[in-house]
Amino acid sequence: MAQRLGIAAALLGDPATVVLDEPVNGLDVEGIRWIRALLHDLAAQGKTVFVSSHLMSEIAQTATHLIVIGRGRLIADTSVAEFIAAAAPAAGAGPQLGPATRWPGCSARPA
Repeated sequence: MAQRLGIAAALLGDPATVVLDEPVNGLDVEGIRWIRALLHDLAAQGKTVFVSSHLMSEIAQTATHLIVIGRGRLIADTSVAEFIAAAAPAAGAGPQLGPATRWPGCSARPA
């Protein structure tokens, strides 16, 4: 309940950009559904919604586009589907992600 109230209070000013850190953390199933619907509604209204999360399964159900930042650098700027495809292990190899990974639309240079 407190998480929902905090999000509602943050939206009172009708911001153009919303930044949420782990918004589903500690919520029950109904609360998670509410957050997902809210995020979709905000995006449909043309707002920019940034969500930080370590739960890839949750992001895959919620987001359509990912911005991945690691050590202060842009690592990926891609669709969820492209990110998952690139991260999938290829024939026993580990994930193919790293600082040298090139993504469409990403202008970052490897360290």
